[in-house]
Amino acid sequence: MESGKSSKRYREVAGQVGAEKRYTLEEAVSLAKKLATARFDETMEISLRLGIDPRKSDQQVRGTVALPHGTGKTVRVLVFARDATEAEAREAGADFVGFDELVEKIKGGWTEFDVAVTTPDLMREVARLGKILGPRGLMPSPKAGTVTRDIGSTVREVKAGKIEFRCDKQANVQVPFGKASFDKEKLVENGLVVVNAILRGKPSGAKGQYVKKCCISSTMGPGIEIDMKAVTDTLRSKRWS
Repeated sequence: MESGKSSKRYREVAGQVGAEKRYTLEEAVSLAKKLATARFDETMEISLRLGIDPRKSDQQVRGTVALPHGTGKTVRVLVFARDATEAEAREAGADFVGFDELVEKIKGGWTEFDVAVTTPDLMREVARLGKILGPRGLMPSPKAGTVTRDIGSTVREVKAGKIEFRCDKQANVQVPFGKASFDKEKLVENGLVVVNAILRGKPSGAKGQYVKKCCISSTMGPGIEIDMKAVTDTLRSKRWS
């Protein structure tokens, strides 16, 4: 969504969203697609404000979700690997594979990849890159499934649309779930899968209302608030929840 001073185009687009209305996911997706009028294929994003305290260790929300229709983005996967694991990573479609030479490039400031994967035995050495990879959300993590012995399957899953989500310091979670060019049905299914994963990831320490607000938007579009009751009813009807 745009921030700062609103452009004339943004104000005109935002005016088509009911200020007090909560839309079904199907209605919101249809409207967001209609309002995605930029000259590029806008990314569709779902945002949730959660009733948690992210400062507390027992209220962290983090996980992965495999989107059935992918994100529409070509994901560049880097694998820190040595010996036999290198061949497995390359065969699975990893874009960058190796160890020492990749470590040196990253130390020099190179981070032109989207996901980094490694094996448990190399994680101690990879962790030395934490000051560079951590702030960019690129550090491999067991919780995200990117520290694994099954390199081949992990690379293929990430390439196919498996993505990580996590709450920020303000208890918000933002997840891309496709492109504006996707069919409505594919976006709705991806969106339901994302919400279901976040609902299932409710931490044990969370009390009271878990999802305070849920919106979707395109890259340049306004937020469209979702009726969470309608979403949870749909999930129950599909027996996902």
